[in-house]
Amino acid sequence: MPTYCPPHHASPIRGLARIVVLFLSLSAALVQALPEDRDKPMRITADKAERDDVNGITVYTGNVILIQGTLKLESDKLTIYHEVEADPSKIVAEGKPAKMQQRPKPEKAIMYAEGQVITYYKPEERIHLQTDGYVEQDGRVVNGDSIDYYIEKELTKAKSGKDTRVVVVIPPSELKSKDDSGTTESK
Repeated sequence: MPTYCPPHHASPIRGLARIVVLFLSLSAALVQALPEDRDKPMRITADKAERDDVNGITVYTGNVILIQGTLKLESDKLTIYHEVEADPSKIVAEGKPAKMQQRPKPEKAIMYAEGQVITYYKPEERIHLQTDGYVEQDGRVVNGDSIDYYIEKELTKAKSGKDTRVVVVIPPSELKSKDDSGTTESK
């Protein structure tokens, strides 16, 4: 695990406390998921880590893997924007592609997402997948060049690029249901 080296004017204990606060707040902020996930330790591994307290940025590079409970985020670069002792305001994962998976609720299937860039905006509670975005959960698939998922509203919006189209796959079980007479009707 990378070692944090505080600036010369800060005490090592105060710097360590800031890192602990940042990582604990990140665990609750990244995505609303299983309640148990927030109580699990967060583990970030990378080839390199660099924290800039003056500008409020922490950057992990090289085979970055973040795991906390059911949340797993894989990227080439992970950037966390934060103010000192404040929750992160934005988290950006970049990769070819960056990948994310998580079980949102105990009764729900695991949600898989990927894109060249995955950005979490805390003030809006929004996840943005950019460039070759893909989201899949329980047989439902959305592909698009730009996909926004609003966590609180459970709302997904997808846009296509100039030469592409949005693709949505809906499993047959969601399209049709049998009524008591044995006939099929559309929902």
